[in-house]
Amino acid sequence: MTYRPDTIDLKILQLLQENGRITNLQIATQIRLSPAPTLERVRKLENAGYIKSYHALVDEEKLGLGIKSYIQVSLDFQKEKAKELFTNAVNGIPEVTECYHVTGNCNFLLKVYVKDMNEYEALLMEKISKIPSVKSFQTMIIMSTNKKDPMVPLPF
Repeated sequence: MTYRPDTIDLKILQLLQENGRITNLQIATQIRLSPAPTLERVRKLENAGYIKSYHALVDEEKLGLGIKSYIQVSLDFQKEKAKELFTNAVNGIPEVTECYHVTGNCNFLLKVYVKDMNEYEALLMEKISKIPSVKSFQTMIIMSTNKKDPMVPLPF
């Protein structure tokens, strides 16, 4: 039987998305349960895969990663195992933080962080363009961010 979160579980997920360091006691107080059943609910959500992990949201600019971009990549599907070759190669490139298989004018969308344009050029010329299944790519430099919300909207 698949575990289905109820409204209390959704509230717990909301609280954890807002503050991953919130204590079990703080959650219990806000959802009006005692700590033991609250902890049991959190564990059920973790075990059922609703909570994948806990992370710190890091300021990339303070770390000197001044260039953020998206790269649209089209693959040459005439090459054997094009998708597998591409995804395996991308998984080995630390500057690529997200990789999405998409519909539309390209096959993949990559999110990339680098220090400066020299690093960006090296990434494109020495890594991305050298992946055998890459047919073409187009880059979009992020000039500013107006919304960056890591929270998933929950169905209350």
